[in-house]
Amino acid sequence: MTWQPERRPLQELAGYLKDALSGHDQSAQRYATLMLGQAKSSPETANYLAYILSDGPLLKELALNSSDFLLIRSSAAINLKNTIKSYGKAYPETNLAYVRALILAPLQDSSSQIRNFAGSVISEIVQRGGVLGWPELLPELLALAGNDAGNVSPEAQEGAMSALSKICEDNKQSLDRDYNGQRPLAIIIPKLLHITSSPNAKVRSFALASINAFLPQTSPAVTDSLDAILARLFHLANDSSDSVRRNVCRSFTHLVDVRPDKVRPHMGGLVDFYVLQQRNTDDPDLALDAAEFWLCVGENRELCPSLGPFLDKIVPVLLESMVYEEEDILRLEGEAEDADQEDRAEDLKPQFATTKNPRLATNGYVGTNGEPPQAPQPDPADADLSDGEIEESDDGKPASLEERWNLRKCSAAALDVLASNFHAPVFEVTLPYLNENLRHPEWPIREAAVLAVGAVADGCMDAVRPHLPDLVPYLLTFLEDREPTIRLITCWALGRYSSWASHLHDQSDRERYFEPMMEGILNRMLDRSKKVQEAAASAFANLEEKATRGLTPYCGPIIRQFVQCFNRYKDRNMFILYDCVQTLAEHVGPALAQQELIDTLMPAMIQRWSKVSDRSQEIFPLLECLSYVATALGDAFAPFAVGVFPRCIRIIHQCLEEYMMCLNNEALDKPSKDFLVTSLDVLSAVIQALQSQKAGELVQTSQPRFFDLLLFCMEDPSNDVRQSSYALLGDCAVNIFEQLQPVLPAIMPVLVQQLDLDNMKDQNIESGFSVINNACWSCGEIAIRQKGGMETYVEQIYQRLLGIISNPEVPTSVNENAVIALGRLGVDCSSTLAPHLGEFAKLFLRIIAPVEYTDEKAHAFVGFNRTVERNPQAMEDCLIDYFKASAAYARYSNFLGLLNADLAGSFQRNLMGYKNLIPNFEPFLQQLPEKDVEKLRGSFNI
Repeated sequence: MTWQPERRPLQELAGYLKDALSGHDQSAQRYATLMLGQAKSSPETANYLAYILSDGPLLKELALNSSDFLLIRSSAAINLKNTIKSYGKAYPETNLAYVRALILAPLQDSSSQIRNFAGSVISEIVQRGGVLGWPELLPELLALAGNDAGNVSPEAQEGAMSALSKICEDNKQSLDRDYNGQRPLAIIIPKLLHITSSPNAKVRSFALASINAFLPQTSPAVTDSLDAILARLFHLANDSSDSVRRNVCRSFTHLVDVRPDKVRPHMGGLVDFYVLQQRNTDDPDLALDAAEFWLCVGENRELCPSLGPFLDKIVPVLLESMVYEEEDILRLEGEAEDADQEDRAEDLKPQFATTKNPRLATNGYVGTNGEPPQAPQPDPADADLSDGEIEESDDGKPASLEERWNLRKCSAAALDVLASNFHAPVFEVTLPYLNENLRHPEWPIREAAVLAVGAVADGCMDAVRPHLPDLVPYLLTFLEDREPTIRLITCWALGRYSSWASHLHDQSDRERYFEPMMEGILNRMLDRSKKVQEAAASAFANLEEKATRGLTPYCGPIIRQFVQCFNRYKDRNMFILYDCVQTLAEHVGPALAQQELIDTLMPAMIQRWSKVSDRSQEIFPLLECLSYVATALGDAFAPFAVGVFPRCIRIIHQCLEEYMMCLNNEALDKPSKDFLVTSLDVLSAVIQALQSQKAGELVQTSQPRFFDLLLFCMEDPSNDVRQSSYALLGDCAVNIFEQLQPVLPAIMPVLVQQLDLDNMKDQNIESGFSVINNACWSCGEIAIRQKGGMETYVEQIYQRLLGIISNPEVPTSVNENAVIALGRLGVDCSSTLAPHLGEFAKLFLRIIAPVEYTDEKAHAFVGFNRTVERNPQAMEDCLIDYFKASAAYARYSNFLGLLNADLAGSFQRNLMGYKNLIPNFEPFLQQLPEKDVEKLRGSFNI
């Protein structure tokens, strides 16, 4: 080893390393960070960093005190890892060899912090260079961790095993790869199993954690060792170390997902084990890992029934675990009423535009199923958290009590899942707990009981229902509890039972239960606590979803309460208030268009609209809310559209200008596309809401020109922007075609290009299909209005649509919109489509068959029938399917209104034509189901 450090550079680097992690002098810290960044450009820097981390002899001449010495070495490790990471595989081998030669020594250091950092550096080297880049590493670490020589210090064993665990976590795939007929994992797993017998608890824990890294994989190395792994797990289940038992908990939870058959025979013993671990009050992390087992098993359809016989053991421990921890109780009791306090900057989370779902063939939006809250998925980055480290939220700050996944939340989620699977038996075990604790004098116990009431709502509704006439009025009294946390959880629980109250048919029952529930939650929306306001608003939005049009008689008091909220809410709770307003607008619709309600609601909304800047995060939910309100008010929104429409145009123009500037100057930050998406969606809503003349005037007078901006957005690289752009294009075709028609020569080539599947990027395939879905829909809307003027584009559009419906990877909704667009092209361009009929007829009939009959489907069949009329021989391969489609039409013909005569006539002509063409027509008809034959004879006289 020829390289040796020089004292002066070493001393300078040590100073920078110290200042970089020291918060006493921010100026020195910034300068040190700058100098360290510059030093990365020299590969020799890594040599110095490795030398410092490994406690090279020259460091003693620097006369550092013990705290500075530890700080500098820690900083060296962090910078060494980042340096290796930044170079990747391009790192010079001579420098890397030097680092490899020194880096194992710190694994034996007396400081656990240094050992931990050294392990991270080693794992980074393996990630960058691969397993074969350092072939002697794994055998050496395994020998150290397993104390093969018999004289390895406990520190070295821990350091080596800690490094191994990081390598296993970070290199799962490469360790299970075949290298000349051998897989490293096949050697590692048996060694790790042996190391789990170490007398050192930390080593045992690290070894089991390393095995856990591979359990979710269906690797032959794991499968071959599964019985041996199970044997060790059952032995380690009695380990004296909480950390070891925590990893045992995680092991079985992994096995639930990948090998439930191995778990099921032992369920009785596992239930006893996990109940015992969850009751471990000394280690909250152990209790949480235990609770997650119930959640995991409850969501496993194959394994969940095996919990049935043990509900009397499981449910009580879940209920016990739903009480706030002592530390949280003290914090909650110390919170003051804060409704009049301004929000802090850190209270306001970034908001993102919610992308409207792609258009369905029925000219609606794809619905999304409401899902209950889920446990967070494990983040690989969490594996780097060492004992004592604090979990952080996405913005880098410590996770708050409300955000943190903890034992209380996990237990409530598990109870919810078990209730959804087992129903009444879960409530039978829960009921005695509720009877005892809903009236408990200590508020944390009372609060946990209310949480339990809400948790079992969905799964145990039939069992709970007989108790609700007594339970709901009692819960309503909790809305006046002196403890904000009680009021908060009660709002949530009542929201969970809002479906029951909303669907009471007897008027006296509605007056006794639904109206007090609605009024109680509404009143809490003006609570003295911001968190209670938020919970109440969320619960009311839930009630709106359940009650739907049943809220129509109550719109007056609801709107008046919302207006008070607009006047009193601070910025953060405005977001959930917008959700309440838009949900009401969505479900009561035109009932909001009463002048008295408009005069009450809209001044408050427009006042807020005027206050919020174009670049505020609040603009996203506000714009989305306005789009729903516009849809509900219809043409009554016209006075407000005069201000809203031009502002959305301005926002779009600003975003596009800023984006173009960024393309020419990479130093500039790219603007958020969410501003484009939400503004485009509002324009869609306004154009749909207003009378065509008024909407057309807004479009004609917009500056910059409306269709110029839309054309830019249609070619934007963002799928979300293009998805909203093509929805807006289709709405323009439906509502303001007079203004759209003159710009079609510019728009149609872009639309045709968008229909090409080859333009989709694989990494964004789902959102890419949503764009194509809306493009197909808008194409059909344009075709039905442009009529013969589409001839110029028919051949190109046909080829694109054929590519879509011929591709088995394309989602159903996209196929449906594509065949409807294809059929609508045939209404006035059938002569151009007719030569291609044999290519697409069978696909057309198969895809369109399950689509509900609407005007769009009727238009498509008119066009298809006209195409068939021009080339009847092309239907030879699918003539039976065509006759079935004709019979299906006959069953729905009474519901098609104005289109019925035209469509019936086209079917009639084609069927009679085939009757004359087919020599043995009666035997041909007998190939159809009898009900179809009867329908055809009755409707078309064939």
